[in-house]
Amino acid sequence: MSLLVVGSVAFDALETPFGKVERTLGGAATYFSVAASYFTHVNLVGVVGEDFTEHDASIFRGRRIDISGLERAAGKTFFWAGRYGTDPNERVTLATELNVFAAFRPKLPESFRSAKHVFLANIDPTLQRLVLEQIKGKPRMVALDTMNYWIEKTPAELREILAHTQILMINDAETRMLSNEHNLLRAARHIFKLGPKALIIKRGEYGAMMVHNAGVFAVPAFPLEEVHDPTGAGDSFAGGFMGALAEADVVDAQSLRRAVIYGSAVASFTVQAFGVERLRTLTRPEVDERCREFRRFTQFGEF
Repeated sequence: MSLLVVGSVAFDALETPFGKVERTLGGAATYFSVAASYFTHVNLVGVVGEDFTEHDASIFRGRRIDISGLERAAGKTFFWAGRYGTDPNERVTLATELNVFAAFRPKLPESFRSAKHVFLANIDPTLQRLVLEQIKGKPRMVALDTMNYWIEKTPAELREILAHTQILMINDAETRMLSNEHNLLRAARHIFKLGPKALIIKRGEYGAMMVHNAGVFAVPAFPLEEVHDPTGAGDSFAGGFMGALAEADVVDAQSLRRAVIYGSAVASFTVQAFGVERLRTLTRPEVDERCREFRRFTQFGEF
C-alpha cells in the first residue's frame, strides 16, 4: 500500500557535542521517506534547487521511493543550521533560508492522487489543505505534523486542515500550545474536538505517547549511550509509524501500537549519526530486532 508524503527536502548544517557538519541532507520529507520505505512504497512531493545534485538524490535510489513529485526549481535548496548542547531536547537555530521552498506549491503527479495513506509534514496549513484538495476520493488515513509557528500565526487555517486529519503528531509543548491545556490527557480531549482521532505526542529522549479512543499507549525512547544528532528523529518516527500502518493496511488499536514501536525503533537509529547517514545503511532486520529489544526491556510479569 503506497504512502504519500509532502514536505521539505533540505540541506542542514549541524553542530552537536559529537561534532560538526557544514552540509548534509535533511528535511522532514527526506527523513520520513527513507524511514517509511522500510515498510511500504513512498511517493514523495517536495522541491529542491539547482544545488541539489544526483549524488544528493542517491539517498532515494534503490529504495521504494518515487521522486517523480520532487520538483526542481531555479535557486537554492532550503537550508537550516542548528546547534545542540548536552541536552538533545534543546537546540538553537543559527540560520533558516527558505530559498526555493518559499514559493513551493505542491503539485501531485496524477499517479499520486489516489493515495490512501497521506502524511502532511510540517509546512503551511494552507499548503497541507492544497494537497488534500488534489487527492481523488477519501484517503484511508491522513496524518499531520505542525509546529508552534503555525499554531500561533495561522490558527484558523490549521483548524481547517485538522478537521480532515485522523492522526496529529506534535511534541508536548505544541500539544499544550494548541489546546491551552497543561495536562496532556486533557489536551488530547480538546484536540479530538478539532478532528483528529489519535494524538501522537513526541517527547524526545522521553519517548512517545499515543492517546486515542482505545486509551493511552506510552513507550520510552530506546536507551542509547550516545545521541550524536537529534535532527530528524521526529520525522523518522513519523515515517516508521506511517510506513508500518500502511504495511499493515488496517487501523486498529494493535496496529497503532505496533506502529508506535516501529517509529520509535527507526528514530533510535537516526540519532546515532549525523543527518541521514545511519539510515543509509539501516536494514529491515535491524529494525525488527530493535523492536524485539523494545519488547524485552518493557515486559513485566503479572501482579
